[in-house]
Amino acid sequence: MINTINNKVFRNANEAYEYLHDRIIQDGVDFANTKALFNVGFYITDSQDNKIINRERNWKLDYAEAEWQWYLTGVPNIKKLGKIYGKIPQIWRSMANDEGYVNSNYGYQWQRNGQIDYVVDLLKHRPDTRQACISIYDGKECDKYEKDTPCTYAVQFTIVHGRLDMCVTMRSNDLWYGFCNDQYCFSKLQALIAFKLDIEPGVYYHFAHNMHLYNDKI
Repeated sequence: MINTINNKVFRNANEAYEYLHDRIIQDGVDFANTKALFNVGFYITDSQDNKIINRERNWKLDYAEAEWQWYLTGVPNIKKLGKIYGKIPQIWRSMANDEGYVNSNYGYQWQRNGQIDYVVDLLKHRPDTRQACISIYDGKECDKYEKDTPCTYAVQFTIVHGRLDMCVTMRSNDLWYGFCNDQYCFSKLQALIAFKLDIEPGVYYHFAHNMHLYNDKI
């Protein structure tokens, strides 16, 4: 039996979270201290309806917004997050090196080498391009990934019917923490780039090779 989800359509992030949560518990495979589904891909039609309102999850908008503001600085040091949020969550402490730097600050990754400016300029001049991609995981840097390997490979943007669609491709995605906060920040990135292009955000497509819940969240 192949346990996967392909091309299901959700109205918003919360609807996606609740469906995926139940499917992982029901059909997930025991895998490295998690239950997991493999090669999970789905659409969120209203990408800007990005708040997780499930009561059991008790998601914190103020923290997600602080993480987004940290990403906007492009500074990959957790001390910067501490200044914005007032404290540094343990999960980031566990991934940082001795100086406080992490690889999984997506804002640092998508701003380096001018990737956001490149994507905006490309889409302005070639709105039918298939090359508007931001790279995050970099195999040439794998020697730096011992404690902190970025979960996201890349983000791609495409203008379809005059709106900016986005595709996020991930190697691994923890539904409880990762998806809830990541989709918020990626949808904000989609809105930011759409604003720079003077168009509306479109559909958000999300793909994860491994979508999982850790056993202590089941």
